[in-house]
Amino acid sequence: MVACEIQCYHCGEDCETEAIKVQEKHFCCDGCKMVYELLSENNLDAYYQLESRPGNAVRQENSKEQYAYLDLPEVQEALLNFREEGCSKITITIPSIHCSSCVYLLENLPRINPAIEQVLVDFVRREAAITFDDRRLSLRALVELLVKIGYTPDLTPNKTSKKKSINRKLYLKIGLAGFCFGNIMLLSFPEYFIVNENDLVNYKTFFGWLNFLLALPVLLYCAQDYLKSALASLQQKMIGIDVPIALGIIALFTRSSYEIFTQTGAGYMDSFAGLIFFLLIGKWYQNRTYESLSFERDYTAYFPIATTKVNSDGSEKQVLIEQLKVGDVIKIRNQEIIPTDSILKSKEASIDYSFVSGESIAISKKEGDKLYAGGRQIGHVITLEVLQEVNQSYFTQLWNQPVFQEEKTAVLSKTVDAISRYFTISILSIAMLTLLYWLWVDASIALLSFSAVLIIACPCALALSAPFAFGNVLRLFGQKGLFLKNALAVEQLAEVTDVIFDKTGTLTTNDVANVQFVGETLSEIHYQQIYALVQNSTHPLSQMLAKYIQGLDFVDTQKDFPIKAFVETSGQGIEAWIDDHFLEVGSSKFVGKSAYQMEGLTTAVYVAIDHYCLGYFIIKKEYRKNIETVLENLSKDFTLHLLSGDNDADRAYLQHLFPAHESLHFQQTPVDKLNYVKILQQTGKKVLMIGDGLNDAGALQQADVGIAVANDVHSFSPASDGILEASKISNLNHYTTVAQRTLSVVKASFILSLLYNSVGLFFAVQGLLTPVIAAILMPLSSISIIIFTTILTNWIARR
Repeated sequence: MVACEIQCYHCGEDCETEAIKVQEKHFCCDGCKMVYELLSENNLDAYYQLESRPGNAVRQENSKEQYAYLDLPEVQEALLNFREEGCSKITITIPSIHCSSCVYLLENLPRINPAIEQVLVDFVRREAAITFDDRRLSLRALVELLVKIGYTPDLTPNKTSKKKSINRKLYLKIGLAGFCFGNIMLLSFPEYFIVNENDLVNYKTFFGWLNFLLALPVLLYCAQDYLKSALASLQQKMIGIDVPIALGIIALFTRSSYEIFTQTGAGYMDSFAGLIFFLLIGKWYQNRTYESLSFERDYTAYFPIATTKVNSDGSEKQVLIEQLKVGDVIKIRNQEIIPTDSILKSKEASIDYSFVSGESIAISKKEGDKLYAGGRQIGHVITLEVLQEVNQSYFTQLWNQPVFQEEKTAVLSKTVDAISRYFTISILSIAMLTLLYWLWVDASIALLSFSAVLIIACPCALALSAPFAFGNVLRLFGQKGLFLKNALAVEQLAEVTDVIFDKTGTLTTNDVANVQFVGETLSEIHYQQIYALVQNSTHPLSQMLAKYIQGLDFVDTQKDFPIKAFVETSGQGIEAWIDDHFLEVGSSKFVGKSAYQMEGLTTAVYVAIDHYCLGYFIIKKEYRKNIETVLENLSKDFTLHLLSGDNDADRAYLQHLFPAHESLHFQQTPVDKLNYVKILQQTGKKVLMIGDGLNDAGALQQADVGIAVANDVHSFSPASDGILEASKISNLNHYTTVAQRTLSVVKASFILSLLYNSVGLFFAVQGLLTPVIAAILMPLSSISIIIFTTILTNWIARR
């Protein structure tokens, strides 16, 4: 093959032919050429100046009816953020946003279509907020325009509005606490550094009241989460970290208010506001690395919103999948998901169940066969009769498992929670002993000493150590391709004993295949003819063969062959007349040959020319780079397991990778995987589950830590505790090591925090604690813990 060194001017992919070009600019396909011409016509050529070849390949021909469901009022109601008097606004996720050129093009869409009034792009979240005139441009036409220029949106109904609302509240609390903290500090400086008390005698009371008024919203609004959490813990007869924090907050505010009202002191309102401010900063620090990702997904995230229903008179209508009834007839097009269990009415179909079962090979079905929800049709349009309503299908049974009805408890940290129980009891005991001692020795300072113990022993540094240590690791993991859901996931990752892998799409790649021909020696002309045939098919196996033949150095795929009478039989094979020879490529039955034995190989594609079978191509998915090293390193510290929905064709190879051969399990259903995780947990194991498909969702949810492997972390992935870039799977053993060492850092910071508290208690129990000491000790302990954990976790990650 003659290597083509010409790259597409739009998307940068290799051009298979030099015929498609405009003004000496080459394009890999008509789609890319069309987008270039569209941008040029609207004077948006700067798109190509911001980045070199910034576009996305536009090769998929979409059916005219693919987005017809967007004309349904119910769908528009679900997707639109605002609609009033011709003005509509929608916020949609566009996973293919990847550079400044994308932002430039999308924000200049009004120049392509004036009905689009404004586009604001959030690059981090890969979202676009689009305002348009729905009297001149329908929602369907807007989406079709985005698809046309290579920015296909993810139209899954927005399930993150609650999370965004929570984030807005957190930002508001941080801003309010920071504002009050800064102003209280400003008003308190004269009190702490006064030279002559008479200088402030006229302002001391006024400043004190101002501090009290500034502290009120911090107590009533900013600190309410900690107070509510402490109350909930006590109602459940539990003592968590929020209980001593709440006691410290209340004691600090109460004593400060007493001193201000009685004019016996300046109070501790600056320390009070600073404590709340740093606690909220810690909570924000945990959230920032994963706020743009969606970890909570159910099966509806993968299903279409609507489908095409065929009426009794033969007319077609778009309906929401929730409205489908038993006996309805629906149409499913190429690459569309089957929304519910159905009976095939067409003569044949080819169904890809890899998302559901993990089986990577498309399954051939005939008229009258039952098709399960979640399968993806490959090839021509098929007609189905609905057998079950959507919420009663086999596929949705997985989401009826109890594990999906429960939420994992997202406590701050299990280690912090355990230590806080003993810490709280100890502090309360010390406080009570201090009170009793001073009531006997000097009753005038008894209450002040009692409150001083509660104030200085408030575990603010203890509470900050975990969120800042784990939060920093979340950030560092995010930079290296692992996006964990929260700090608890880091801690649980450090405690894992068993690691379970899915095979297809996790250990193997989805886009690279190992192809080998078995049979008679094929000449270059044979390869050229086979390539000419398979490149006309959209079937995944055909595309793999085409890519394989393109990579053969001795085959020139640029040669043009006239093709006549091309026929593709769904799930069986393809045939055509090429250069006066009749070629057949497909299953052994399709070419009329079954003499070759496959010996458990994944799949085989047979080739026949003029009804004579030359042999077959063995097609196997390749395992990811360095996967053997990854498994070898992990096996030193963990027990490894394999749960695959695929067949056991690779058992012999995998036995070399997994030390415990009995831990290899094939042809596992989604429920089988979930139950396997449960059994391990019942024996006291801490399980890390790593998978990629929807069939892994139950196991990912059940596991102590579930990590979904994804080629695009912003696109579809099952419900999980983390999302891992597929190219970073070789770093798994590093992630677990860093998590384990970070837990050690947290424990070390606890010791440092307790030392601070001990120093403060030394003064408090003697009744020697002054406002100046409290104001210095509390922020100092918090800031030093933040610096300690941040520097140490950065050092661990670099090593």
